[in-house]
Amino acid sequence: MKLSLPLLLLLGAWAVPGGLGDRTSLSATAPQLDDEEKYSVHMPAHMRCDACRAVAYQMWQHLAKAEAKLHSPDSRGRQELSESVYTDVLDRSCSQSWQDYGVREVNQVKHLIGPGLSKEPEPSISVVITGGLWPSRLSTTCMYYLGEFGEERIYEAHQQGEEALEALLCRGAHAACSEKAPVPRKEL
Repeated sequence: MKLSLPLLLLLGAWAVPGGLGDRTSLSATAPQLDDEEKYSVHMPAHMRCDACRAVAYQMWQHLAKAEAKLHSPDSRGRQELSESVYTDVLDRSCSQSWQDYGVREVNQVKHLIGPGLSKEPEPSISVVITGGLWPSRLSTTCMYYLGEFGEERIYEAHQQGEEALEALLCRGAHAACSEKAPVPRKEL
């Protein structure tokens, strides 16, 4: 039995996964940013917890890499940095480019995404907005935590573990990731 070439191609495309007969439509839209998210130099309040977690992760990573470069562990087997070294490392962690972070909207909720932030299932397709004011907002947030807690206290928390560092920076009664819901403002 001889089939004509166009019919053979049509049958082949229909039978091959991903062919013409097996198309699935995927679509995604860019996050719809409000004026605060577009223009404010400050991190929007609803993204401060994500920003804090990103900062804690980057501080942890930078300090861990610096410790790994040391050759002499302390009496407990840990690599301990001198004050001048961990101060410099923390300053560098805040002044990095922050280009790996951006904003994604899933189910009408906007979140920062990037290293250290993926703790939920990834959607099959999404659009991420990077650049703009996000890197400077993250750098400013990082510098705020350095000033608020100090390098020594941050390094001590780092030595207790990644969770302890995130808890110091991001949790507590008035912290960015506190369980307490913000009090709504009343108009006068």
